[in-house]
Amino acid sequence: MKGIKFFPLFILVLLLSSCGKEFLDTSPITEKTDGNYYANPAEANEALTGCYDALQLIYSNGVAFPVASEVMGDLCFGATGAGDGDGYTMLDAFDKAISPSDLNMFEGNWKDYYKGIFRVNSLLMRLDNVDWGKEASLKPVIEAEARFLRAYFYFDMVRLWEKVPLLTIPTSENVPQSEPDEIYELIAGDLVFAAENLPTKTYSQIATTEYGHATKWAAKGLLARVFLFYTGYYNKTDLVGQLTKDQALAHVEDIVANSGHDLIANYYDLWPAAATYEAQLNGLPISQSTYAGETNQEIVFAIKYTYSSDYNGNTDGNHWMVMNGLRKMAWAKSGYGSGWGACTVLPSFYQGWDAADKRKKASVMAIQEENINYTEINDMKEYTGYFTKKYIPLCDSAGNSTVTALGGVNFMIGQYQDYFVLRFADVLLMAAELGSPNALEYLNRVRARAGVEPAASASKDNIFDERMYELAFEGMRYWDLLRYDHTLEYAAAKIAFAGKVKTGGIEVDKVITGSNLVLTRGLSQIPYNQITLSGAVLQQNPGW
Repeated sequence: MKGIKFFPLFILVLLLSSCGKEFLDTSPITEKTDGNYYANPAEANEALTGCYDALQLIYSNGVAFPVASEVMGDLCFGATGAGDGDGYTMLDAFDKAISPSDLNMFEGNWKDYYKGIFRVNSLLMRLDNVDWGKEASLKPVIEAEARFLRAYFYFDMVRLWEKVPLLTIPTSENVPQSEPDEIYELIAGDLVFAAENLPTKTYSQIATTEYGHATKWAAKGLLARVFLFYTGYYNKTDLVGQLTKDQALAHVEDIVANSGHDLIANYYDLWPAAATYEAQLNGLPISQSTYAGETNQEIVFAIKYTYSSDYNGNTDGNHWMVMNGLRKMAWAKSGYGSGWGACTVLPSFYQGWDAADKRKKASVMAIQEENINYTEINDMKEYTGYFTKKYIPLCDSAGNSTVTALGGVNFMIGQYQDYFVLRFADVLLMAAELGSPNALEYLNRVRARAGVEPAASASKDNIFDERMYELAFEGMRYWDLLRYDHTLEYAAAKIAFAGKVKTGGIEVDKVITGSNLVLTRGLSQIPYNQITLSGAVLQQNPGW
């Protein structure tokens, strides 16, 4: 297809960067072509590693999905620099008129998603060519992991753009967009296969060499998430005929009962910056934080990152997290590193949060309360006095980036904190929402860890409010808004805003009506370059 014809049919594109995490370590193979590769199980595994490598790639360009999810939601503004373009402000308000020249904000993402899909499809179509020998049992496992990844890529894409070209084999044809049900059918089929064919291992049975790989529990959890979004957004009762509500509930109940995953005791310990802040609250040096690490009992699936990204094609680092850091200033006392000031938090959200809730200070950096001497307000767009805290760069006691201290090339591309795609807390809340007999118990398990009083009922609104607080700034909230009410009136009312923010140090009006969210149906702009390259075979989403 012309719109995505940016990679040759050589294994070189599928090949792997040295990723610094044990399960991704491999040597590049530059002499094998697509025709003579996949000869044995070792090569199939190397190709699978290339598919996982695409998880790091998809959020490395454009507006990364976790960042876009916060900008478009109701808890953050777009922000960034006072002198920067207004692309993030445009996304925040769903208003193309704010920055009409920003026609291709998601183009890097679009291309990288299709690179990942190309890698997966190349592997899947050649699994039968592999001489499996005594390792025949490995074939369905590799297929299951690859199909999990393809489902992951398409689920991001169908939520962002809805109708996208659906590719299940490598092709350079000019493929038109598919209807959403066709895409969801593939997603559901891939995840059901993954759930049925990945090994049944509890958390404690997973070897360190397997960290970062999809598990049976990750597939089941993502399947429930897809069910909830699809049925909510499209006002359906099942997932394209492939999964009922009872079956979705059974999947998450299986995770609760049999996965070995559980909540860790202290919410602060999930996040590096939050753990260092809590150490300060307890009068300890930040070096004595009790951060639980990137692999802990609560994490059902994560995208693994490390600091070894470079400008020679190794995309191993978390490129998007730098967007959320304090703009152009580090705060060494708390270990908060410098970044670009995106996703400033609405004051009303922070100020209305129960002071007893541990998640409040673990999730939000409050400039005044934390006595941060922030000196770059005049360089900020939409400054509110509040920044997110879960995914931000870190610095050492001298204010230097921890990335460069570890040997990373640049703090902008070498952030190494993993992205937690699915936590056990989310599993509990999904099970409650899906109607578990234990719904209230699950809801209150999450609340108990946060230090707040138990809820009286597991009503829809109570569960959605809990998700807002528990999963704030993790790329979940916006999609919850869209699926709450298929008319989108709930989402439109939530994102609507009229008030003051500071841009360039001066108070200015900020208005979001919410009507444009309804007009666009909450969908994002398809890159115009891709529409042009397709010869207008691709059609733009309404409102863009």
